[in-house]
Amino acid sequence: MRTISSVVVLGVVSVSIASAQQPDPALLSAIRAIRAIDNHSHPPALSARGQKDDEFDALPCDPLEPTNPALTTRPDNPRYLAAWKALYGYRYNDADSTHLRELLAAKERVKAAQGERYPAWVLDKLGIETELANRVTPGRALASPRFRWVPFVDPLLFPLDNRGLAAYSPDRKFFFAREDTLLRYYMRAVKVAARPATLDAYLSQVVTPALEALKREGAVAFKYEVAYLRPLNFTRGDKAAADRAYSRQTGSEIPNEAEYTAIQDVIFHHIAVEAGRLGLPIHIHTGYGCGGYFELRGADPLLLEPVLDDPSLRKTTFVLLHGGAGPYTKQIAALLMKPNVYTDFSEQTWLLPTRELAASIRYLLEWYPEKVLFGTDLAPGTPTIDWEEIGWQTTTSARDALAIALTGMMNDGEITRSRALEIARGVMRDNALRLYGWSRP
Repeated sequence: MRTISSVVVLGVVSVSIASAQQPDPALLSAIRAIRAIDNHSHPPALSARGQKDDEFDALPCDPLEPTNPALTTRPDNPRYLAAWKALYGYRYNDADSTHLRELLAAKERVKAAQGERYPAWVLDKLGIETELANRVTPGRALASPRFRWVPFVDPLLFPLDNRGLAAYSPDRKFFFAREDTLLRYYMRAVKVAARPATLDAYLSQVVTPALEALKREGAVAFKYEVAYLRPLNFTRGDKAAADRAYSRQTGSEIPNEAEYTAIQDVIFHHIAVEAGRLGLPIHIHTGYGCGGYFELRGADPLLLEPVLDDPSLRKTTFVLLHGGAGPYTKQIAALLMKPNVYTDFSEQTWLLPTRELAASIRYLLEWYPEKVLFGTDLAPGTPTIDWEEIGWQTTTSARDALAIALTGMMNDGEITRSRALEIARGVMRDNALRLYGWSRP
C-alpha cells in the first residue's frame, strides 16, 4: 500500500506540475504581439561578404580557448530549426548538409533584397522595436531609432601598464590587449597623445571628455564587462593613495596590485558620478561569463553593494545585466530594492532552457516587476546559426518563459490577469521606456 500510495501521489504531483507549466494561451498571444525593447545585444554591423565585424564586443569570446557549449546553445536545439523556417522559409525538418546549403542561399537572397535595411528586417521578424547594441562603434546599418548604441568604458579603468594583469590568464592576456587598443582610441578621440602625469589630469582630460564624446555620438548607456578583468568589488577608493600611486608610475613599470586597484576604484567612482551627470545608466555584466578561465565568484553582484549604497551615486542608475545568470539571480532580486538598480534577463535567454528561464524570471518578478527588462544577448555565431537565429531563439524563449511565469503567478493568486498583462508590457518594453526616458511611439 505504501508503494501504491507513493505512485499515486507522485502521479498527482506530476500532473499538477505539467498543468502549471502550460502558459495561458491568451496571455501568451498578447506577449508575442508586444513590440519589444531588447535591453542587451551584440549585433554585427552590415559588412561585405567574407568580411568579419570584430566590433560587436570589446572582449569577444570566439578567440578564446574553446569550452563545451551548454545544452541550449548546441546546434541540435530544435529552436534553431524553427528559426530557419520562420526567418527564411526553410522547408525541411532536418539539418542535412544539402538543405543547409539551400538555407545559406536563401539568407543571401534576403540580404541582397533588403540591403542596408537587413538588420531592421531581422528586428521586424523578431518583434523587436528597439535593440540596445553593445558595440565598440555604432556600426553600419545599425542606426537609431531601431538600434541604440551602448559603448564600453572598461578601458578607462586601466590607464597604466597592464602586463601584470594580463599575465593572470590566457584570456586576460587577449582581453587586455584589446582594452589597451581601445583606450588609445579614446585618447586619440579627445586629442590626448600621452597619459597625463596626475590622476586628476587623467580624469579631467581623458575620462570626462571621452564620456561626453560617447554621449554626443549617440550612446544611451555605458557598459562594463569588467568582471572579465577583475572582481566587481569596487569601493569609493582612497583618492589620496590613488593620487600618489598614479603619480609614481613612469610608464615603464608594472604597478603594485593594491595600488592599481585603488586607482581603478577611484576611476570607477568618477565614471559613475559623470554617468549620473550625463543622465546615462551604467550597465554591468554579472554572473556567468565565457571562457574557461572566467572567475564566476568575481561576477557576484553582491560585490557591488558599496557602490550601490554610495549616497554620492544616487543619481546614477545601474542595470545589473543578465540577472546574475548562473547562481546569482536571487541576489539580484534583493538588490532591486535599491532605488537606482534595475536588471534584465539577457544571456539567461540562451543559457537556460525555457522552463528554467521561466522560474528565474518569476523570481525576479515576485520582487520588483517594474525593474525587470527583456534582453536577448544575441551575438554573431556560425553561418547557419548566426545572430538572426540566436535572436529568434532567445526572443521566442523569453516570450514563452514570461508567459509561463505570469501564468503561474495568476494560478497561485499572486496577480490578476490585468496585472499580468501590465507586467508583461512593462518587462517587454514599458520599463525600458521609463528607464531611458524615451517617449512611446
